[in-house]
Amino acid sequence: MRILVVEDTQVLGQAICDRLTSLGHGVDLIADGKSADELLKYQDFDLILLDLNLPGLSGLQLLQKLRQREDSTPVLILTARDQIEDRIRLLDEGADDYLTKPFDFGELEARCRALLRRKQGYASNVTEHGNILVNRDSRQVFVNNELTGVTNREFRLLEIFLGHLGRVLSKDEITDHLFNFDETPGQNAIELYVGRLRKKLAQGDLQISTLRGIGYVAQIAPSKPD
Repeated sequence: MRILVVEDTQVLGQAICDRLTSLGHGVDLIADGKSADELLKYQDFDLILLDLNLPGLSGLQLLQKLRQREDSTPVLILTARDQIEDRIRLLDEGADDYLTKPFDFGELEARCRALLRRKQGYASNVTEHGNILVNRDSRQVFVNNELTGVTNREFRLLEIFLGHLGRVLSKDEITDHLFNFDETPGQNAIELYVGRLRKKLAQGDLQISTLRGIGYVAQIAPSKPD
């Protein structure tokens, strides 16, 4: 998934990015509110991690502008404020969740999983799709109850397809969800990742069809019994 981290403390911001990148997400770091606001006007993200005390434009102002544009991207606030009044206002202004600094990275990951899962319409981190079971907590995939080894990037690609079943996705759209601005995937990178995922899920009920010159479309098509 594509995540934007808006944090002006470089060490903390980079640590968050490194942690989320290691899980296979495409992560970008912006250090001031104004630059983040300009970026969000043309670039879509699956999740925003937003500090409140930012130069140029505060996190609260950025959140307000985002919601005024009717942008429903989930926002997780990172804040040192622990007063109940502050939390109530953030939620009323459109924040989806908040995490008080200092925080545990394990809890950060869990809250990110919950917001991304909610965005895709799932009630649980463990979901079934035909004969495929996906565990977002452990980042494991089972086909016919057998564990299928996938890389973090392949797992995120699977999440993208499962979150857009029946919808045509262009290579550019998939790239936008899978990679950050600092990464320069090769021209055939998406074809390679899709090919690997198809091979690993060959016995699964997820069908990923190629629409030549357009992109890909995924659907769950349970296999017929012999």
